[in-house]
Amino acid sequence: MKNLLDRFCRYVKVDTRAVDDVKEYPSCKGQLELAAMLARELQALGLGDASVDSNGIVTATVAPTAPSAPPIAWLAHMDTSPEASGTDVKPIVHRKYDGKDIVLPGDPTQVLRPAETPTLARLAGKTIITSDGTTLLGADDKAGIAIVMTAIEELLRAPDIRRGPIRILFTCDEEIGRGCDKLDVKKIDAAAAYTLDGEDEGWIEHETFSANLATVTITGANIHPGFAKGKMVNSVRLAGKFLDRMPWQALAPEATSGREGFLHPYVIEGGVAETKIKILLRSFVTSDLKEQQKILERIAANLTAEFPRAKVAVAVKKQYRNMIEHLGKEPRAVELATRAVRAAGLEPRFQSVRGGTDGSRLSEMGLPTPNLSVGMHNFHSKLEFACLEQMESAVKVLVELARLWGREKGASGATGRGAEKPRSRSGAAGKAVRGSKEKKAKKG
Repeated sequence: MKNLLDRFCRYVKVDTRAVDDVKEYPSCKGQLELAAMLARELQALGLGDASVDSNGIVTATVAPTAPSAPPIAWLAHMDTSPEASGTDVKPIVHRKYDGKDIVLPGDPTQVLRPAETPTLARLAGKTIITSDGTTLLGADDKAGIAIVMTAIEELLRAPDIRRGPIRILFTCDEEIGRGCDKLDVKKIDAAAAYTLDGEDEGWIEHETFSANLATVTITGANIHPGFAKGKMVNSVRLAGKFLDRMPWQALAPEATSGREGFLHPYVIEGGVAETKIKILLRSFVTSDLKEQQKILERIAANLTAEFPRAKVAVAVKKQYRNMIEHLGKEPRAVELATRAVRAAGLEPRFQSVRGGTDGSRLSEMGLPTPNLSVGMHNFHSKLEFACLEQMESAVKVLVELARLWGREKGASGATGRGAEKPRSRSGAAGKAVRGSKEKKAKKG
């Protein structure tokens, strides 16, 4: 517990806030600083191949004690959300949490209230870590990094545990949708992978949204407003009309939950001559994305018909796809995670993520990658917190996962060991939905 907590508090103090809309990779120097720190620590643990590549990605391998077992991979990301400051993070450890409101001392207006945060309400007596309220904490995903590092340490202390090779990857710029841009699944060379990037405890996230990004470009005509009659076409005004015609009582994040998809305008920028609107398209059913795109195209066509001197264009870019469409390639990815969670003393719970993870893209790229819990909560905000005991449970899950994969043979296929399969999406697993993790550019 002490090593886990020390690591976590050390990592969150490095400012790795991702920066959107920049060409550099990684998008901030802090990620390179943390990468160098992690590589040194991995080498100190005895992982001689630990290194930082030209893209700032940390890689290493935990050597096998059962060389015939298939390799697996553990991933966590070094960057933090651009939605809140990550500069000068001051982690505060609240031991034996008393179950009451937690006022964050750096900004007393930031108050963690159990009445507003059900997950906090059931953590009385546990160890809670917060920021001082002036920044986010960075548990997303430095809790995942600390858990991976501690699990490595635990495995190296227990050479009697049969395990195959374990690839370690700490990635960059996940929060802005670039976490997999520099990854080559062939080089990772694993039968399955696991992202350590989930909330709470005991969750196995095996389904995500499918996602596209639409950019609506409205081109008008500018002229001095004193001489604009009959000449100006104000694209800002037309952008307002476009937004007003989008569905908002349905197909909007504010009006949907569970397995309902949405259209989400989240950025608008420009001036009279040109205005751009970025809109997220999200659904658990990939084919629905085309229908959502048609809604935007119809609005654009109608506006163009009404204002023929304007131009309204809709450009759509693919982002990621529902991981459940690809996890069947390697059934053991979820099956053994289920058994590992139970072996760690927890009840496995399955989630359909109203968002996305690096695992969405990795699974589509050919590496089945479910997401596992790390004990983080309220991510992307100054009210973010982590639970140390839940982080410790996540370490146990990884150790058990290594043990279970160490008993396997072959590259893929069912285990034949009676591993429990997740319940269908129409059952309890399908009803358990994470409503808050909407990531930028992978953006939910």
